[in-house]
Amino acid sequence: MQNCSGGNCSSKNDTLEGDCYHSTLALVLPIVYSVIAFLAITGNFSLIFIIIKKKEMHNVTNILIANLSTCDLLISIICLPFTVVYTLMDYWIFGEAMCKLTNMVQCVSVSVSVFTLVLIALERYQLIINPRGWRPSNLHAFIGIFVVWILAICIAIPLAIHVVFEESPLNNFPQYKGTFICHERWPSLSSQNIFTNVMLVVQYFGPLCFIGMCYLKIYIRLKRRNVAMETMRENKYRSNETKRINVLLISIVVATAVCWLPLHIFNIVAELIPAESMVCTNLWSSVCHLMAMISTCINPIFYGFLNRNLQQDLLIAFRFCRCSSREDDYETITMSTIQSDVSKTSFKLSSPEASTL
Repeated sequence: MQNCSGGNCSSKNDTLEGDCYHSTLALVLPIVYSVIAFLAITGNFSLIFIIIKKKEMHNVTNILIANLSTCDLLISIICLPFTVVYTLMDYWIFGEAMCKLTNMVQCVSVSVSVFTLVLIALERYQLIINPRGWRPSNLHAFIGIFVVWILAICIAIPLAIHVVFEESPLNNFPQYKGTFICHERWPSLSSQNIFTNVMLVVQYFGPLCFIGMCYLKIYIRLKRRNVAMETMRENKYRSNETKRINVLLISIVVATAVCWLPLHIFNIVAELIPAESMVCTNLWSSVCHLMAMISTCINPIFYGFLNRNLQQDLLIAFRFCRCSSREDDYETITMSTIQSDVSKTSFKLSSPEASTL
């Protein structure tokens, strides 16, 4: 598959690996890719549809979550189908334009996703650590999203420049005669290593460390407040609800980090070990990339399992039916554990334990 270290894709080895690529595995991988693409497209589209449709869900966190789902949709629609074909055929048949586009889209989407998780962590941090101070509004969320997309595009420009569409080095083999590959070609190995390492810090370790510090401080602050709120039933409920929301958001971050970790490790190993010394490069490349693509299903999965109301709404969306919930069935209550005017969200009267986030 494509070598796009900026988008955290790994490169295919330019040698035949018949011993590693068993015919059964060659059949299983595209099927799994297709299942992931289907789940990601249907799940994220439904999630975006529900967030847009329901006015009571128009808050900063949900706007950012919708942006995450948009990135996953782009990867699922533009990158995954071509990756499946590339994995099967071992050469690129879609031309130079799609070669550059798929790599660019994946690199940009990965950057936007992780930067959006940073924005969510900042929003939660401000809400809980400094509830009486500045509070981000929906407008601020849209501005943040715009800045994140511009930054991600700028970061991906070097990748777009150095992704090339050229004849396959396997043209000597009859089955690869007249075929082309899509991969990165840098002026030097050092420049490629610099870009890959910078992306590793910018797209993975840097944001995750920052997010981890934010949620650690949030955890410590909530821990201290529990004692004071134990005797107040209403505040205790709000505190529990805030904890549930934080657990949901942290789960998304952890799951994303776990999904992308194998591919980052593979990219590091591929830099340190010569390609000719690596065994079953294609196999490990495909498996690690497959793990990373599972991240595109994270948002709808976590929302569906941790939110009863959204489970019903997702089922309705899958059936392309009009949502039966009415806006007047909701009661506005606070989501803050400090005071009633910090941040507001909506919960159904019929199901007080479930929230729209």
